[in-house]
Amino acid sequence: MSTNFSDIASQIKNTLLPELQSVNEIILDKMQNKVELIPQIASHIVASGGKRIRPILTLLSAKLFNYHKDNHHVLLASCIEFIHTATLLHDDVVDENNSRRGKATSNNIWGNKASVLVGDFLFTKSFELMVQVESLSILEVLSNASSVIAQGEVMQLANINNVDITFNDYEEIIFAKTASLFAAATKVGAMLSGTSKENIENIYKYGVNLGIVFQIMDDILDYSSSELTLGKGIGTDFKEGKITLPILLTLKECNDSEREFLNKVFSDLNQDDGDFEKVLELIEKYNIIEKSVEVANSYVKQGLENLESIDVSNNYKDMFKNLLVSSTIREN
Repeated sequence: MSTNFSDIASQIKNTLLPELQSVNEIILDKMQNKVELIPQIASHIVASGGKRIRPILTLLSAKLFNYHKDNHHVLLASCIEFIHTATLLHDDVVDENNSRRGKATSNNIWGNKASVLVGDFLFTKSFELMVQVESLSILEVLSNASSVIAQGEVMQLANINNVDITFNDYEEIIFAKTASLFAAATKVGAMLSGTSKENIENIYKYGVNLGIVFQIMDDILDYSSSELTLGKGIGTDFKEGKITLPILLTLKECNDSEREFLNKVFSDLNQDDGDFEKVLELIEKYNIIEKSVEVANSYVKQGLENLESIDVSNNYKDMFKNLLVSSTIREN
């Protein structure tokens, strides 16, 4: 059996195929609008692919706790994907990305203004779906997650070029911008089922840890992958002055002259040709990729402990375990 994250995710997708098809139908339906630019941009980013991990987490969580009353888990999975897609549109504008998953970004094709406004449109659609579930507690979880995501993006923007950022600051940023939606996705699926508060809390914590691992691996891949496998230009975090885990660990390990070099290229964004290659040399010199994966694995361990504390035993629990264990084995 494959241990690669993409393969594990594909296997889980096959198990959830009827529900995921319903999710896609809802997304396609909600994207329709008489203003032609809205479905054009929305369809472009939805069609660009992605693993659909967040809606999968909602569907899996509902099934883990034997939810089978109606289609509310499908509505919430669709809602989660709309929130995620909206944030992607906004992120590409903020980061000035020209490509995502090997395709031109919406802002590259239609411009920043249209991308931001369609992102706002998708956010409104997500709230329409939340309301249909008729649960104030679930509405609170998802609206809070949406707020935290925006907060995380602002925090990251405020720390661009900040070489004095601490690991705790970094962890707070990646929780907000990524892990908070993973956690909300798992939590609302469990909440639908009426399972115990302890189970809901543990699957929420599992989602937090999976989301943190997911973002750490994204940050690692930006210094260790290739443009072909990653689906976007490598070194984008470096060019944008983002201080992610590989750079944090390099700053901790390197000598004074190397630290002065890193301070120069990040603090002033005074980057010359060849600076990225020099950073890659430092990362290799100090085995930073391996050390970054070790950090990610510490969150895998915590997530497995959360999962073990859930008093349910079925195939869906095994799927959650496989997803987490394979999360550090990624190419994109």
